[in-house]
Amino acid sequence: MSQASYTLIEGSLPLLISMPHNGTEIPEDIKAVMTDVAGKVEDTDWYLDRLYDFAKAMGAYILMPKYNRYVIDLNRDPSGVSLYPGADTTELCPTSSFKSEPLYLAGKKPDQQEIDRRVGLYWQPYHQAISDTLAQIKQRFGKAVMLEAHSIASVVPRFFDGQLPDFNFGNNSGESCAAEMLQAIEQLDFAPYSQVSNGRFKGGYITRAYAKPDANIHTLQLELSQRAYLDEDTLDYNQQKADAVKPKLQNLVKQLIEFAQQ
Repeated sequence: MSQASYTLIEGSLPLLISMPHNGTEIPEDIKAVMTDVAGKVEDTDWYLDRLYDFAKAMGAYILMPKYNRYVIDLNRDPSGVSLYPGADTTELCPTSSFKSEPLYLAGKKPDQQEIDRRVGLYWQPYHQAISDTLAQIKQRFGKAVMLEAHSIASVVPRFFDGQLPDFNFGNNSGESCAAEMLQAIEQLDFAPYSQVSNGRFKGGYITRAYAKPDANIHTLQLELSQRAYLDEDTLDYNQQKADAVKPKLQNLVKQLIEFAQQ
C-alpha cells in the first residue's frame, strides 16, 4: 500500500520492519531553501530496502517513507525532547548534517510554523501507519514485534568516538521488549561481525514510543554499521559485502518471527 509519504507492504506474520530513514526524496519547495550539501542526502540509511529484500518473502510487514530525514526525522519526538540528554544529536527538522554542515541557506531554517506543517504532512502519517499496523498485527496474532531497521556510517565523530561496532542493538536498556527476546538475539552467531546491546544507540523515539511489552508489543532497534554493506567512501552498495551480511540479518529476522509466534 503506497500513500503520499510512505509505502507499507502487508505481511503474513507478526513482525513489522520499520525503516524510517530509508527515504531519499526532498520536496521541491523544501529543496529550494536548502544547501547543496542537503541535496546529497548523505545521512540516509542507504539501501535498507535492498538489504532487507528477503524479509518480504519471509512474511514481514515492511514500512518505508518516501522522504528523507532532512525533511523531518521520523525517529524524533515531535515535542523536540532529546533522546540522549547531554549528547549531540540532530533535531526533528535537522538544520545540520552529521558532519555539522548547514542544510539550509542563510535565514531559511524552518520556523515553528514550517515544522508543524511537516509534522502534519510527513511525520503523522508514518506514525499513524505504525500504530495502525501494530494494532492490526496484535489483533490478528495476539503479539506484535517491530524491528526498527537503521544504518549509519561506521565513523561519525559528532556522535561517538572511534569506530562503531557492526551490529548495534537497542531496546531502551531493557524497557522495549521482553528480556528473552534480546537474549535470543544476542545468542545468534554474528561472527565475524562485532555486536553490542544498548551501547551508543539504545533505540530511538519509535522504539521507545510503541513498546508495550506487558501488552505483547515488543520493539527493538538495529543500527547497522554501513561498512558492513557499503563502500563508505562512495556510499555505493557493495554486493559482496551485502551478500556476506545478509544471512546474519535473515537469522535475526527469523529469530524475531519465532519469538513473535511463541
